[in-house]
Amino acid sequence: MKPRQLYSNFTLVEKGNLSKSSKDRIFNKEFLPQMDALYNFAFHLTLDEDDANDLVQETFLKAYRFIDSYQQGTNAKAWLFKILKNGFINEYRKKTKQPSKVDYDEVASFHDTDDEGHVEYLDLRHELFQGMLGDEVTRALNQLPVDFKTIILLCDIEEFSYEEIAKIIDIPIGTVRSRLHRARNILKEKLREYAQKEGFKEKR
Repeated sequence: MKPRQLYSNFTLVEKGNLSKSSKDRIFNKEFLPQMDALYNFAFHLTLDEDDANDLVQETFLKAYRFIDSYQQGTNAKAWLFKILKNGFINEYRKKTKQPSKVDYDEVASFHDTDDEGHVEYLDLRHELFQGMLGDEVTRALNQLPVDFKTIILLCDIEEFSYEEIAKIIDIPIGTVRSRLHRARNILKEKLREYAQKEGFKEKR
């Protein structure tokens, strides 16, 4: 799905030290190219096209408003994803159906480790998520608690590094590893039967 054209008519409010021409240049060169990725992330969080479009539009409005705090030439995508994530938490968790929450005691029971070779999970990046998501995969992903779904999307779909994810979600890198470990294993269990039927192999 593609985001509708929302950005041609709204008025961008000037704020801060940069000139309007400088802001517009940064916005058009570094921010707008991230629109599709932001929309896909927003849609998986909200599960609604209109809400996703509204969330992306609000993200761009906030990004422009606070553009003076953005360091030009750095990771615009991670910066925008952080704004979108915060917008989702602040607004959509309150207004719509409350997303399920993570049992952090359960997450904490997994060791933080740099050695992921022993972890069993379906390799989402290279197998299940190439091309369009299958209905079963999408359904299983959307059934995850929102904190687990978010980290799967950021790591296995958008391919952010652990360091970038930690900054986007505001959690320690060790927690990123633990939560990703747990999220992948929950998703693996949900998809085990489907994956076997489709001929996918589990990594050992």
